[in-house]
Amino acid sequence: MFERLFDAVKGVIRKMFPTKSLKQVVDQDIAISQVMVAKIEYWNAMLRGEAPWTGDQVKSLRLEQGICREFANVCLNEMESSVSNAKLNKIYQEATQDLNENLQSGIALGSFCIKPLGGGMVEYVTADRFVPLVFDARGRMTGVVFIQVKTLQEKDIYLRFESHEWNQNKTLTIQNKAYNTSDINSIGTQVPLDTIEEWAALPEKVMYRGVERPDFGYYRNPIKNDIDGSQCGVSVYESAVELIKKTDTQFGRLDWEFESGERAVHVDVTALQAAPTVAEGGKTEYVMPKLNKRLYRGLNLSKSNGDELYQEYSPEFRDQSIINGLNAYLRRIEFNVCLSYGDLSDVNDVDKTATEAKIAKKRKYNMVKAIQSNLEDCLEDLVYALAFYNGLTRSGYEFLCTFKDSILVDEETEREEDRKDVAMGVMRLDEYRAKHYGETLEEAAENLPEPALTEE
Repeated sequence: MFERLFDAVKGVIRKMFPTKSLKQVVDQDIAISQVMVAKIEYWNAMLRGEAPWTGDQVKSLRLEQGICREFANVCLNEMESSVSNAKLNKIYQEATQDLNENLQSGIALGSFCIKPLGGGMVEYVTADRFVPLVFDARGRMTGVVFIQVKTLQEKDIYLRFESHEWNQNKTLTIQNKAYNTSDINSIGTQVPLDTIEEWAALPEKVMYRGVERPDFGYYRNPIKNDIDGSQCGVSVYESAVELIKKTDTQFGRLDWEFESGERAVHVDVTALQAAPTVAEGGKTEYVMPKLNKRLYRGLNLSKSNGDELYQEYSPEFRDQSIINGLNAYLRRIEFNVCLSYGDLSDVNDVDKTATEAKIAKKRKYNMVKAIQSNLEDCLEDLVYALAFYNGLTRSGYEFLCTFKDSILVDEETEREEDRKDVAMGVMRLDEYRAKHYGETLEEAAENLPEPALTEE
């Protein structure tokens, strides 16, 4: 049951099959529409730098990666999490080693799952690689289908659908179905699980009773789904898609401005010397020996005697106006996705009042706190799932997860505020030292300097 899923798959699974076919496989309705599937594909293409508007003239700035990386870094840099049970904590810490990079993908595509594979091994499954079945009233996913693809030959493809569904009656049901197809765009026909040797030991259906939670962790972005009204997660940059498109296009203009405005000297061919050898097709080439080929271009310029044989091409750059427009787009993206001003735009070009800057930080803080809250729920479910598969659900463990507020108060500002509290007598010196030097109160009290002696 715990073999690594999706080992033969790169890219997207669900776009292969229409939602109607998936309903037939799981024998029930699914909690995602074809419209939502298309949206996830769109966000994924943007994340890879392959948005529809990119091409020869417009390249992606990869703003999507920058946005998701910023949110993931801030959320996890402020997080400290552990499990009170030592054995389970070791398993949990091993399972979350790659949380940052996978959280980035989850923030980009709206959601992700963390599925235990046994011991401390887990599978991070992004929204383009699982099919949600059921959500509860809080938006927590309680039913899901994972898909594994195994290709034996080009026209001999096997699919395994593994569904996990947890009910409020504390029952967890896991089912496995295998299908064979000659076309990856079709599910094909059902075959026995033992058709594939590594699937032979898997049960077609198993049920566990007394299970308190789903056997996986599920994270979704704290953004309302206005796409199809479902509980499926929405990309953090969905509200800025058109702005990102404009920004990529604007940078393409800037790139072209520099490329097209390169200084050059147009040289009449009569001023060039003929090459000692004839090149291809018997055509004589003309060169300007020992001079920069990018600077000099041979053209037919001479019209009459006395005309200049050299004409300089050095247009005035309009880069500043384009850069100003680029920064305007970037600041609007920052507003739409709830980043602070200067996270994407030029920090030296952000002319904002102290009040506006504070509001922007508060906006980012609110989004980060909402992401952290949903992530904490996901990790709490993950810890239970790890405990379930390692026989530790009755160990009396406690999941501990705390977050700092460094967005609104940086460390130096916090130190200064605490110094004032010490001076006023509302904070003790050992408390100050313990907080800022990472010591216990006992260690801090011992390490305090001896009070200076005063002369009588």
